[in-house]
Amino acid sequence: MNPQLEMLFNEPEKAYLRSDELNTLSRFVSSLPERINFYRRLRNEELTLMQAVADALEKQFSQESEERLKRSLQNGILILRCAAMAMLMDDPDFVTKRLGAWLPDIVAAYDIQAIDTALYQLIKQHLAERFTSQQTALLFPGITSAQALFSPEEADEDEDAGLTSETLVSLF
Repeated sequence: MNPQLEMLFNEPEKAYLRSDELNTLSRFVSSLPERINFYRRLRNEELTLMQAVADALEKQFSQESEERLKRSLQNGILILRCAAMAMLMDDPDFVTKRLGAWLPDIVAAYDIQAIDTALYQLIKQHLAERFTSQQTALLFPGITSAQALFSPEEADEDEDAGLTSETLVSLF
């Protein structure tokens, strides 16, 4: 869960929430239905989305072994799911916490950095084609965080693509 929200719930016996804390909680709660709906839609469309990504990746890296492409696609699915959970929980650090200890090692061990870099761009491209800019802005921070684990220079270019529940509320 978002660290700010987690702090709100840590010590209820000490005092009632202040107005600013209630506002933070209210923004999270008010954006939750939109995030849940997007999460459901993403879950339901994952197979077709990732098939389109896989087809494009296979075209782009036709000379690569099936094993390396498969590993990269598995990473992509995992990243997408973790980014979706981070979006749902409104916790931008969730992806890094969840994947930081091992994803860079897997990318290095399979030597798939170039494939994964292209994969992330394809995922973002296909997400942008299927979903609204507000929805993708909720998801891209998680994807960018994962990409930054092994390719910081690529992820820096996408830093401004993210929204949290606070900025989402202002869009509606």
